[in-house]
Amino acid sequence: MDVDAPHLLVVDDDERIRDLLRKYLVRSGFRVTLARDAAHARRLLAGLEFDLIVLDVMMPGEDGISFCRSLRSQLGTPVLLLTARGETADRIAGLEAGADDYLAKPFEPKELLLRINAILRRAPKEEAQPIAVTELTIGSYTYDITRGEISNAAGPLRLTATESHLMRIFAARPNEPVTRQQLVEELSRSGGQTQERAVDVQITRLRRKIEPDPKQPRYLQTVRGAGYMLSPD
Repeated sequence: MDVDAPHLLVVDDDERIRDLLRKYLVRSGFRVTLARDAAHARRLLAGLEFDLIVLDVMMPGEDGISFCRSLRSQLGTPVLLLTARGETADRIAGLEAGADDYLAKPFEPKELLLRINAILRRAPKEEAQPIAVTELTIGSYTYDITRGEISNAAGPLRLTATESHLMRIFAARPNEPVTRQQLVEELSRSGGQTQERAVDVQITRLRRKIEPDPKQPRYLQTVRGAGYMLSPD
């Protein structure tokens, strides 16, 4: 197995599904580690680093959405939720918990592979192409455009892969409105399936992290009739 291959953590209480996913994903070129529940996953995460977590929602004990929400206070590792629930409200709940994407069961293995690859392409890379301005000041935060990182005196702010992608989009055109449709198109270029409602949820999550008062955004503004705009200091 290629040690440079992306390392996935698959968390599912169904042993049959775990084994099927492991076999398929290993054949597709990934390194795969399995966990049977949230507690098992926490122990693995304490000692290993992963490029993406494939997480089942319906598990005994701590469910996937609660686990995903708690992860977001500690890790920026991308999360793809798997669930038997396909309703819009459940998808939104998963996104609000910090997931980067959401796939309802039953699903085609090829679609799972496409979504995993799309999330990994959106994830920030260590070596990004520099653009004209290298840093933006956003309140108490400094956003390093070349590295795709945001931090303040307390240290780096953990962002999901999708939040990082949004920051890159806005940072490339500060003080310029970006329509919801443009955001959908840019987020979808890497193969993901994004909708305008999902973009709104991601913007809300990002505001909670960078805005002093998310209900009255100062930096990530809504421009009536035009979309959203990053207005750095």
